[in-house]
Amino acid sequence: MKDFFLGLLDWIYKKKCYFCKNSKECSRMCTKCFEELDYLPAKINRVNEGKKVYCAGIYSKNLQKLIRGLKYHNQKDLAYYLAKFMFQYWISITTETDFQVVPVPIYYKRKKKRKYNHMELTAVEFCKLGHYNYNPELIERIKDTKPQYKLSKIQRTENLSNAFKVHKDKLQSGTILLIDDICTTGATFEEMIREFKKNGIENIVCLAATTPFGD
Repeated sequence: MKDFFLGLLDWIYKKKCYFCKNSKECSRMCTKCFEELDYLPAKINRVNEGKKVYCAGIYSKNLQKLIRGLKYHNQKDLAYYLAKFMFQYWISITTETDFQVVPVPIYYKRKKKRKYNHMELTAVEFCKLGHYNYNPELIERIKDTKPQYKLSKIQRTENLSNAFKVHKDKLQSGTILLIDDICTTGATFEEMIREFKKNGIENIVCLAATTPFGD
């Protein structure tokens, strides 16, 4: 009986928009709140290790709440909306479809504690929208790095040094599309690209949902 009532309360709670609390659409992000998300111009945001990096929006307002809810507050249903936001931006960049989508991995102990990697959930939804190949096993985080937001640019680079390992036997066809939630200095993408290059893999492009910096 207790489980029934807990399930009922959970169902009622999930009917409401996480952002405006409106329950009319019975969704975790209503159309109005989604349409209020702001996109950056459809162009290269930066170049890391010779590879193009695109950032879909600014890390603020509802987009910030979307990422934080998904990443830290167990709001797994929000992965679809983050993926949708990224995908709608991505198709304004390219009409190509031959991609293997690789989410930025987290260290296994952190994943065990959190019980999921929010970018893996996002990548699954992103691949469904674009009919892309999902390839989370291509690269592994083998170092328990410190949170990047607390570090300077030099410290970020040192923190991520030798943090990743490529499993070349997992390589699929198509361009590698690395995806992450926030791109600040680009240090995470940079280190992953270096590791791919060590393994003779060069066909790479990067997409972040957000950046703290504008156009």
